[in-house]
Amino acid sequence: MSTRVTAGIKAKGSCGSRNVFFGVAPQKGLCVTAAGTVMHGKLEDGKRVVKGMRSFEEIPHTGRNGWLNLLKFWRENRFQQLHKHMERTFNTLGPIYREKLGTLSSVNIMLPSDVSELFKSEGLHPQRMTLQPWATHREIRNHSKGIFLKNGEEWRADRLQLNKEVMMSAAVKRFLPLLDEVAKDFFQMLQTRMEKEGRGEKGKCVLTIDPSPDLFRFALEASCHVLYGERIGLFSSSPSLESQKFIWAVERMLTTTPPLLYLPPRLLLRMGAPLWTQHATAWDHIFSHAEARIQRGYQRLSNSLDRASPAGTAGSQYTGVLGQLMEKGQLSLDLIKANITELMAGGVDTTAVPLQFALFELGRNPEVQESVRQQVRVSWAQAGGDPHKALQGAPLLKGTIKEVLRLYPVGITVQRYPVRDIVLQNYHIPAGTLVQACIYPMGRSEKVFEDPLRFDPSRWSREEGQRVEAAGFRSLAFGFGARQCVGRRIAESEMQLFLMHILLSFHLSVPSSEDLNTTVTLILQPETPPRITFSKL
Repeated sequence: MSTRVTAGIKAKGSCGSRNVFFGVAPQKGLCVTAAGTVMHGKLEDGKRVVKGMRSFEEIPHTGRNGWLNLLKFWRENRFQQLHKHMERTFNTLGPIYREKLGTLSSVNIMLPSDVSELFKSEGLHPQRMTLQPWATHREIRNHSKGIFLKNGEEWRADRLQLNKEVMMSAAVKRFLPLLDEVAKDFFQMLQTRMEKEGRGEKGKCVLTIDPSPDLFRFALEASCHVLYGERIGLFSSSPSLESQKFIWAVERMLTTTPPLLYLPPRLLLRMGAPLWTQHATAWDHIFSHAEARIQRGYQRLSNSLDRASPAGTAGSQYTGVLGQLMEKGQLSLDLIKANITELMAGGVDTTAVPLQFALFELGRNPEVQESVRQQVRVSWAQAGGDPHKALQGAPLLKGTIKEVLRLYPVGITVQRYPVRDIVLQNYHIPAGTLVQACIYPMGRSEKVFEDPLRFDPSRWSREEGQRVEAAGFRSLAFGFGARQCVGRRIAESEMQLFLMHILLSFHLSVPSSEDLNTTVTLILQPETPPRITFSKL
């Protein structure tokens, strides 16, 4: 049974006020002190030994045989419900457990205090789990790897260059007008569609649709505009088949990734396994799509430099992230291609799907919707058309995105390999262990959030004025620190501007306020996209 997430109704939790963990009594001897607070430590053979500390082997687990566990996952279709599996396992075993699936072993945690301790030990070059199917594809196709697949000093050097164009505040101010332009055009497209297909009198039309195809087109159009500095015309009455194929390829890549994580990709390659073939073909199409646009961007930049002043500048017009990287010349063309391709592949579903959830939650929580709208109206009026000022004046927009991603995180875990031995829940975790912060269970836990099943964007504004334990580790949808999502600022801005223009012009409602069933490919998404009713204000 799914859990209701509403503004006005608090769903019944599974644990009461007794000293229990998530509805079950703690295991005998399980220490529940926050990570990093264990006292009386001493060193033996270079490792910290803590009085009462329990060994790694004593961590509760889901079964010691990784291959049997993997077979059970496939047989019971648990990959698609991995987020629910994690939630149930925490309810049963407590706030930390070990899991082995095929060749992959991990320690899973979900309390912010433990996550805080994990990130303190990530080191100068943080490492997360390598998506080996992606890495294998790059190797067999002789493609350079972008920062998503790199580690160490090589990762850090490339990341610092990319940060200047996609993460710094100056970069955000440069690309915000491009995202705002696409968001306004989406609004115009929706209004035109409402006039043609809507029901009711002119000026009072309503339109009920599944907006997911349009949201994917919006996300791709916005990504192309920011990354390549060009529009690709996806809001026309007949968008190109090429762009639709790109969206299909991204979806196929995401769907085929999880099963390949637990098996040796090169073995599947030698066997000619259909799953690997589908995955590699999807990536080939993604690279082909990106290559064509990068070549056009390179040609535009060359032409503009030929026409420029003797100083060699291409002028003051913003040429997108691709143009900025090419102009500055700090990364080789191969590395620029690798990173732009990864940004494109990761920038469509990861914004289009959260926007589905956002429209749904705002639609079934009209009071929340109206409070956000009122703040947006005031901010927009005072901003004088400046999108940066408009977003700054509407913190509830940012809170809406954070709240959506708390309940429906795009990626359901954030991973790190600690560079030193650490202690979590009084268990010894050796350096180099894969530790996963499971953010779907965290976002819905009464141990972490008050009234966690209530959709309440204002909770984030309230928290800023309060001292909340490990507050910085309660919102991890984009990761944390130096290795957080490199496309974070683009995604946050894109989603906020989209919602701003929608709320300024339309009232949202839903034909059904029943909970959405969700499934996991590589990202969390609804099993069936919600239908949304748009009414002209």
